[in-house]
Amino acid sequence: MSNLSLQIGKRIRSYRLKSSFNQEELAEKCGLHPTYIGQVERGEKNATIESISKIAAGLSLPLSTLFENIGGNTDNGNENYPAQAYDLILSLPAEQQEKMISIMQMIIQLK
Repeated sequence: MSNLSLQIGKRIRSYRLKSSFNQEELAEKCGLHPTYIGQVERGEKNATIESISKIAAGLSLPLSTLFENIGGNTDNGNENYPAQAYDLILSLPAEQQEKMISIMQMIIQLK
């Protein structure tokens, strides 16, 4: 499956966990099957924009939130480090996100 499907799936899983939903609860809110939610989260299914929109609504998120800072490679072929950092921080609980931002700010100040 594509890198984009994996990125979107990881984001959906992260937001689902932050909302304290299991896959069954999210599926019920979205009108989708729990197995499908799991497949989307693992990047096994290339979800339609309609399904992703339903999932975003079930998570009470604007659809655009799931696509923020998405990207694999930049034009010159280098990795998209800002997108990787965004996904890494997003995967952490809120308390750890705050700590990561503080650490990043301290590193930048040392520059």
